[in-house]
Amino acid sequence: MTIDIEAYLKHESEKVNGEIEKIVPHTINYAWVEKTFGKASYAYDVESIQKGIAEPIWNLLDRGGKRWRPALFLLALGAVGGDTKKYYHFSALPEMVHNGTLMIDDIEDSSELRRGKPCTHLVYGVDVAINAGNAMYYLPYTLIRDAKDISPDKKLVLLDIYTQEMMNVHIGQGMDILWHRGQKYGISEDEYLQMCAYKTGTLARLAARMGAVLGGGNAAQEKALGKFSETIGVAFQIQDDILNLVGEEFSKGKGVGEDIHEGKRTIMVLHTLNKANEKDKKRLLEILNAHPSDEKTILEAIEIIKKYGSIEYARKRAKELVEKSWKEVESVLKESEAKEILHAFALFLINRKV
Repeated sequence: MTIDIEAYLKHESEKVNGEIEKIVPHTINYAWVEKTFGKASYAYDVESIQKGIAEPIWNLLDRGGKRWRPALFLLALGAVGGDTKKYYHFSALPEMVHNGTLMIDDIEDSSELRRGKPCTHLVYGVDVAINAGNAMYYLPYTLIRDAKDISPDKKLVLLDIYTQEMMNVHIGQGMDILWHRGQKYGISEDEYLQMCAYKTGTLARLAARMGAVLGGGNAAQEKALGKFSETIGVAFQIQDDILNLVGEEFSKGKGVGEDIHEGKRTIMVLHTLNKANEKDKKRLLEILNAHPSDEKTILEAIEIIKKYGSIEYARKRAKELVEKSWKEVESVLKESEAKEILHAFALFLINRKV
């Protein structure tokens, strides 16, 4: 069976957009505000909610994105034998939360572009972007709150997953921020992988665990799918870091070496610092801590990283992580189309070119 993952993601992303629209429409009205937030004690200013919440949210969402977390939710749900049509609307939850993290990340990283356009905080202001980003963390909660066909006990399980993974993502981001500020030296590879597991992997784990629970999966399936999806997230982050230095976007001059500018301690940087001679190690740290914007200095850092085979090492490590994790999840899932697509999906994410 040949699986076109890009076509699969494109097909699902178009449907997911419609589900997000149900949570927060492009154009809101008084009825939506009351349904979402309850009756006003005094009076809602719908126009301001539209301009301060809905517009900045959709300014980002309408730019597109890979939408792979919703797909992961659906694949996990299907892999345990669940009805994807019945719970399709839940696929919007991890995507909304993810985009909320992007909006906040761009402020924390002083980024200028997101998906080829000025970041939300540059369009609407930092205050609006922080508030809208945080709103995207909580608006999907209404999917659980308003569900009529989910038992109270299962709702509690979903809320526990939701809360735990939201805590985790902030821990991961906290580590990453301190590291690229140059405030921690001697970072180990395991520490880096844990940071990725929380910064990037946790929303993938959230999607898969929720899918497993709603699909009626058992505890072993939920755990294995959660771990596998976390690993996909880690491998996805490693591939993202690689593409930032040598990918198609880099070759086109778009966001050239942004991770170097931000001073990020990627797995390639850590590998280089572990293998490099003192001169190259010192120079790479100088560049990262200076947060350069000029292409010449950024390219100098990339050449040091390439010199020690760190890009090849990162590719190999990502592949190893996914292969090991797949062996664990494969044993608890029955053979199915969803299981087959799930495996192909993981391989696609770590071999993609953009």
